[in-house]
Amino acid sequence: MAQLFSLGHLALVNILYLENHAVFAEQVTRQFLSAHRVTVVPSLSAGRSALASDSYDLVLSDYDLDDGKGEEFVRECRAAHPRLPIIAASSHDVGNAALVRAGASAVCGKMEFDHIQEVITGLLHERV
Repeated sequence: MAQLFSLGHLALVNILYLENHAVFAEQVTRQFLSAHRVTVVPSLSAGRSALASDSYDLVLSDYDLDDGKGEEFVRECRAAHPRLPIIAASSHDVGNAALVRAGASAVCGKMEFDHIQEVITGLLHERV
């Protein structure tokens, strides 16, 4: 875990974001996550590679990805990194529910991204 945050003030957070809609990911990153380091990947395989090659403070995962369902990645991620915060970020309740069952720590649906910073702050402060 990169530990790029402090309890008093949330600083740069290194986020792995699994999202296969590039335009949406760019907009979310620019509008809601610009204060953080965000690596966007569109697939399970790219997520696995990214997680193996870097240390992340948090994962955001969509449900529908280019090569499968995000719940598979969340299960693998949870098994390998039991304390890593994972946020389910699907536009569908069914997808978010599946991600939570797989081990996601919290939900911030795509239509609620104006609250993503609150969700991130809450999860990271819980870990300290």
